[in-house]
Amino acid sequence: MGSLFRSEEMALCQLFLQSEAAYACVSELGELGLVQFRDLNPDVNAFQRKFVSEVRRCDEMERKLRYLEKEIKKDGIPMLDTGENPEAPQPREMIDLEATFEKLENELREVNHNAEALKRNFLELTELKHILRKTQVFFDEQEGGLHPTESMTRALISDDSIARQVNAGPVQLGFVAGVILRERIPAFERMLWRACRGNVFLRQAEIETPLEDPSTGDQVHKSVFIIFFQGDQLKSRVRKICEGFRATLYPCPEAPSQRREMAMGVMTRIEDLNTVLGQTQDHRHRVLVAAAKNIKNWFIKVVKIKAIYHTLNLFNLDVTQKCLIAECWVPLLDIETIQLALRRGTERSGSSVPPILNRMDTFEDPPTYNRTNKFTGAFQNLVDAYGIASYREINPTPYTIISFPFLFAVMFGDLGHGCLMFLFAGFLVLREKPLAAKKTDNEVWNIFFAGRYIILLMGLFSMYTGFIYNDIFSKSLNLFGSHWHTNYNESTVLSNKDLQINPSLSSDYDQVPYPVGLDPVWQLALNKIVFLNAYKMKISIIIGVLHMLSGVSLSLYNYRYFKDRLSIYCDFIPQVIFLVFLFFYMVLLMFIKWVSYGPQNDFANSPACAPSILITFINMVLFKDAVALANCDTVYMFAGQGALQKFLVIVALLCVPIMLLAKPIYIMRQQKEKHVQLVNGHATTENGDAEGAGRVVQQPPPPPAGGHDENEIGELFIHQGIHTIEYVLGSVSHTASYLRLWALSLAHAQLSEVLWSMVMTKGLILNSWIGGVWLWFVFGFWAILTVGILVLMEGLSAFLHTLRLHWVEFQSKFYKGLGYAFAPFSFEVILNTASTAVEE
Repeated sequence: MGSLFRSEEMALCQLFLQSEAAYACVSELGELGLVQFRDLNPDVNAFQRKFVSEVRRCDEMERKLRYLEKEIKKDGIPMLDTGENPEAPQPREMIDLEATFEKLENELREVNHNAEALKRNFLELTELKHILRKTQVFFDEQEGGLHPTESMTRALISDDSIARQVNAGPVQLGFVAGVILRERIPAFERMLWRACRGNVFLRQAEIETPLEDPSTGDQVHKSVFIIFFQGDQLKSRVRKICEGFRATLYPCPEAPSQRREMAMGVMTRIEDLNTVLGQTQDHRHRVLVAAAKNIKNWFIKVVKIKAIYHTLNLFNLDVTQKCLIAECWVPLLDIETIQLALRRGTERSGSSVPPILNRMDTFEDPPTYNRTNKFTGAFQNLVDAYGIASYREINPTPYTIISFPFLFAVMFGDLGHGCLMFLFAGFLVLREKPLAAKKTDNEVWNIFFAGRYIILLMGLFSMYTGFIYNDIFSKSLNLFGSHWHTNYNESTVLSNKDLQINPSLSSDYDQVPYPVGLDPVWQLALNKIVFLNAYKMKISIIIGVLHMLSGVSLSLYNYRYFKDRLSIYCDFIPQVIFLVFLFFYMVLLMFIKWVSYGPQNDFANSPACAPSILITFINMVLFKDAVALANCDTVYMFAGQGALQKFLVIVALLCVPIMLLAKPIYIMRQQKEKHVQLVNGHATTENGDAEGAGRVVQQPPPPPAGGHDENEIGELFIHQGIHTIEYVLGSVSHTASYLRLWALSLAHAQLSEVLWSMVMTKGLILNSWIGGVWLWFVFGFWAILTVGILVLMEGLSAFLHTLRLHWVEFQSKFYKGLGYAFAPFSFEVILNTASTAVEE
């Protein structure tokens, strides 16, 4: 929190490390996470740096660990995550890690290779078993008890002449049997028919149980087939077709006794293979379980080693090749902590030469570093999304912590909806540790969880503004009793739809305001929108002008810190005068109107005679005289208002040329005076030398027109002109932009009322017990719409509008955002990035 209002002071330091101690020192700095190293070898190729071989070794270890992790996940073995953060191992321990990973990878690959070979053999035997079973069925199904080949011959040959030739002498038919994927059967059958011209006989049967593919591990469905043919030519053609459809052919004896004998041998071999496969899987499981216990820690160690060597590649070697030189940005307050970490690293390495940390002078802009915690970090991210603050520029985050949820609540003000949002954020806050441990790649959930404290405050502030608006799910709370005393009975209210509240009637109103917020009777009034429009619109302008004034006031702190007195006189003071004399005066008129005009018996001071604030402001800017309303004696709200308004407008308009020209003219005069002094001093020195040496020296010529100085002055005039136009026109547009507070608040309230009247009231129309069941369903539908539309969609809309009000209307008054973020060498950041990349 110490640097939350303004970024930390940074120092550029030079670090000298002995080569033997460099690894341990960088490791300690990585655990600390407070040092940003600069690349001192920008022109050196990444493959030509000193520690490139060590980085490659780390890449190889990461590859082996990813292979192990993939195999562990394939078997569904949980990886033990103890939450430990082991230190980076010493360089000599890399050899042990490499040997361990190499042994595990080789053992696992060998086991997988053997298991795949066994599974392939098991698949072949299983397919052969089904072939022997199915072909036996094929042969047994042939009618007439004929010999199988004779039966197939009669089925295959249909022509009478060919049949007579067959009957005249024996015909020798061949057949092949195999297995093919079930989805390829129709195409396979068509191809056989067309290629062999119908001279083959195909029988096929499905294998009921799916078979495991040994290569992919997927379950596939296959079918057994047998093809009868005659002649070697058809045999060759059939085999080629089978090969093209990736069908597997197996030997199948023709004699039943041989088939039975082969089937018995196949069953014996399958049983043996099952035993061997079980032992292989058990061994693989034991290896993976042992690896799963340590793989998280191994990943952390390898990532840290790799990060250290990547950082060491940013360093330079001195001429003796015994010392590494680095340059780094460090927070000024943490130099002692960094020096202690360097000493610890030196002691761990056993080096006797202490490290040297020297502070350097530089004109380079340092990085911006704001210390944050889990609460302020979310708001800092909102500010950084617009732009990183310039070095030592005032930080908008502490002011955003209050103003952001408040402006959101002005638009989202509903006690019920704010309570839902608060309860959801409260759950995230109370359960943040277990929820943070469950890392997920769901972006929507990560956004909600990261902004849980923002949502918590937005819900809390929305409950407050909802209490002020006296609005809860489009209804009101009558906590203190209404101060309106009407004589309307139930029949009068039901028969009259145009009842309005008239504050000027003292008989209906006791002239004492409701203690907190709005009187609940306004929820029933027909002129509720008219009343709330006037109220919320004026409140929006008041909040907007105060918010912009606070932004302009913060620019004074920047000017004073950077000792820019010229900007204070030429920018800050005219800007404040312009904003106060025009727009803050309009805010004062609103308060004067509220105080001076009320429901009194005197008609001159009644609301009917109250001048319009907008018309008064327009007439003030256009120098027009106000026109009295009918039956009203007074034109202005107070004595001397006309003269005062003319004076304010004239002074405000005079501030515009001051903002536009004062700073460029002053800088231009300063540069001319410096140039004259430089020329006079140069001429005096040269003339003195000339008198002593007896020679004449001419005056130096003036700078040519359109030189470098004139270009800078021209750019300064252009920049100042753009800045002035942006501020003057922006003051008008930004003030109008705050009307979104009123517009979104009105839209949210009306949408909530419409949802209640068109959905929830439909569940209250039945009086019997069926009405309770019907109300249950209607309430569920209303609750879904309330959460989905009014809380989520309207909440997102209000959030985006609030973000715009802060980025454009507030921060533009003082915040440049031209810096770059401090990116220290931190193991925590590197490990979080690595874990996110692995999950994706």
